[in-house]
Amino acid sequence: MSEPNWISTEMLRDLTARAMAAPRRRKNHNFHTGEAAPCQRLLNAVEPDSYIPPHRHLDPDKDETIVLLSGRIGIVFFDETGTITGDAVLDVAASRFGVTIPANTYHSLVALTTGSVFFEAKAGPYRPLAENERAPWAPNESDAAAPAYLATLRRRFA
Repeated sequence: MSEPNWISTEMLRDLTARAMAAPRRRKNHNFHTGEAAPCQRLLNAVEPDSYIPPHRHLDPDKDETIVLLSGRIGIVFFDETGTITGDAVLDVAASRFGVTIPANTYHSLVALTTGSVFFEAKAGPYRPLAENERAPWAPNESDAAAPAYLATLRRRFA
């Protein structure tokens, strides 16, 4: 029989430390057994200088549920042309700390404080984003324009 996999303050601190040391300034901890698992469940630690390019999940079964466990995160929603259609702050100390993002919705996340960690769940199996799931109007993670674009998104929450 497997042992329970507890989510603890120590686990969040360790994951945050690993995110701070990672080149992309984020780190995940998977609870699912592998990429083929029918349900992907994980913790994501994201630091304020980590850029998550706007993207969507085209599979109609891939609604994405996020529940913030520590820190503050801004979520930005876009239409097909890159126009921002909405945004919200998730904050564990406030009344809004989770969201389910419908499939086929362009979105991005911006960590607003260090130590931001959220639980994420969506249908599996895991598949890397396809080209048509990446926002064609936003810079890719490795583009020189990415830091400026991230700064623009962050200003929405200043």
